[in-house]
Amino acid sequence: MADVFRALDDETRRLLLDELVARDGRTLFELCTTLVTRHGLSSSRQAISQHLGVLEDAGLVVTERRGRTKIHHFRGEPLAAITQRWPASRKDTP
Repeated sequence: MADVFRALDDETRRLLLDELVARDGRTLFELCTTLVTRHGLSSSRQAISQHLGVLEDAGLVVTERRGRTKIHHFRGEPLAAITQRWPASRKDTP
């Protein structure tokens, strides 16, 4: 679970997840282009690839190969594990 919190601690990684939730199954090129055009983020492809690696290590992104192309997909199960650990229905007493 620590990997998930570490992955979510970076704004660029959160933007990558937002973009994959909006439209799943994107290439590195598509994600880089979207980050530049929608968010004004001008990181190198290498930097974005490293961010995707952190998200993949945390289980938030999975990839598939289609020929020479790597497609990235959002995976929400690690986030669900967090909400199961600390359910919102618990009442905190002051």
